[in-house]
Amino acid sequence: MKNILFDLKLTQESGQTSQPPWQEIANCVNGYCDVMTLDNTPILLKVYQKSINELNIDYELPISNKSLEINKKLIEKEITRIYDLNFDLNKLYNHMAEDSKLSPAIDFCKGLRLFLAKDPFECIISSISSANNSIARWTKSITKIRQKWGEDVKFSSGTFYTFPSPSVLMNIYEDNFEEYEACNRTIETEYCINNLKSCGVGYRAPYMMKTSELFEFEMDLFEIPKMSYEEAFDLILNLPGVGPKVADCILLYGFGFKEAFPSDVWIKRIISHLYFNGEDISVPKVREFGMEKFGDYAGYVQLYLFHYARKSGLMKKLK
Repeated sequence: MKNILFDLKLTQESGQTSQPPWQEIANCVNGYCDVMTLDNTPILLKVYQKSINELNIDYELPISNKSLEINKKLIEKEITRIYDLNFDLNKLYNHMAEDSKLSPAIDFCKGLRLFLAKDPFECIISSISSANNSIARWTKSITKIRQKWGEDVKFSSGTFYTFPSPSVLMNIYEDNFEEYEACNRTIETEYCINNLKSCGVGYRAPYMMKTSELFEFEMDLFEIPKMSYEEAFDLILNLPGVGPKVADCILLYGFGFKEAFPSDVWIKRIISHLYFNGEDISVPKVREFGMEKFGDYAGYVQLYLFHYARKSGLMKKLK
């Protein structure tokens, strides 16, 4: 794929809660891979980049199904969706350049794109895990959940794990005590590691399990993209442990609602510094301001501002 403006490494490492970063490909500069299901077949998607204006795509079939044929156009279509490659970044930059407060982030984040979910359910659980948590910790937790309860798929490049379905996640042990009781107390609690809290999700474990139950029995993931932003936002707020910020992360990174403006204390400090002379404004007001001021670009502006503040040193000044 050529004539696109896209920084693969920057996007992979930007901390978007759609999923953990993909695994780096050995002996390949700026190469990443991960497993996903396409046409009911797990495949290993491989992307790598030599310049900011092109993207190379490859894939592997599982060792057990090497004779299968996969439509390469389907793979390209999915890569285009995941990295939002049809979105015109230059239009975004023209919009941001009109605002002197946003323009410094353009060159700093050149080529940064949305990193949309391969699996929207994984994004929901990732976003819940990210609440009051560091990027490093929630990505480690999601990786552990995959390894413990996802399907393991063997490729020539190694073994990769899918994310477990709601039906699987709702039925695991919540903590080591529940696992201890289920094992008739035959092992010490310290050796009980096949439970959700053992993945480091802490108080979020019951939220994740109840959310899994809701999507198994009451809510339909595939209906959400058909909704308006307002309808989808109200629906996602019904999930346990999900407030406005996590709901907007789910809608932006899981389903591509670009009008979402995820707002927390850090975005509050950034927006307050840039637009309100450091005034102590509320997080809800920040969210409302961002959505009204930036419109259909709100999600991208939030992504760019957060990454710029985090990596440029601005965030340290705002603490």
